[in-house]
Amino acid sequence: MTPPGAALVLALALAAGPAAAAQGCQPDEVAFRGPGGQARFRVELAATERDREHGLMDRRTMADGAGMLFVYDRPVHARFWMKDTLIPLDMIFLDPAGRVLGVAANARPMDETIIDGGEGVQFVLEINGGLAARLGIAPGSQMQSPALDQGRAAWPCGAP
Repeated sequence: MTPPGAALVLALALAAGPAAAAQGCQPDEVAFRGPGGQARFRVELAATERDREHGLMDRRTMADGAGMLFVYDRPVHARFWMKDTLIPLDMIFLDPAGRVLGVAANARPMDETIIDGGEGVQFVLEINGGLAARLGIAPGSQMQSPALDQGRAAWPCGAP
């Protein structure tokens, strides 16, 4: 996968504003909170159609604290598959406010079965398989990220 363009990273940083950056809400990070506690990931952004189509294909490993955040311009009916993906993944489906709608756990490498995340999905975070359950990320958990519209975010940047 080609790393996301510098222009997109800069645009997200500017959209988040200096207060968000000072509070630790960085364009290449997301945080989660919920009943299971809190977790933070360093992410690559997949915000273009090309980046989303390629995703994490052909990767042999990924650090436990890493992931890929798929960003859509508007809510969509999210459907994924694991074709040419070599590592098991958890797919976390989120609404426009950054609330977890569902988790597809331990998606099997190279499987072409469609993983249906449902309607109303604007963000999908892919992390190593099994991590969502271990970290307590489940429906109702909230994500903090400058990729969210901060006026609609359930957990806006800079909020405790």
